[in-house]
Amino acid sequence: MRLTGSALRVTVLVGENDTWHHRPLYSEIVHRAHRAGLAGASVFRGIEGFGASSVIHTSRLLSLSEDLPVAVVIVDTEDRVRDFLPQLDEVVTEGLVVVDDCEVIRYTGRDGEEGKKR
Repeated sequence: MRLTGSALRVTVLVGENDTWHHRPLYSEIVHRAHRAGLAGASVFRGIEGFGASSVIHTSRLLSLSEDLPVAVVIVDTEDRVRDFLPQLDEVVTEGLVVVDDCEVIRYTGRDGEEGKKR
């Protein structure tokens, strides 16, 4: 599917140690997004942050945290994202889900073959 133009971006902010049935929550979200056929999902590990608990988690050596912030970012069309949101309701019990409008500009190889390595 070619995705260019208006879209929605979902950013799910959770803790690195959050789980769903003994599996990392961020991994569960990515696999559900994949099964749902969404255009893409990426996980980014934060180096410092705090949430509802007001406890600051950091990757700095002297105060090494084992529960760093994690952001799962998903981008697709509005309809597909809205259809996926109930799955997030099911698995995210603590965290923050942000949905915002975005514009997608997707780049492919010069020869038009997607995913081809040079």
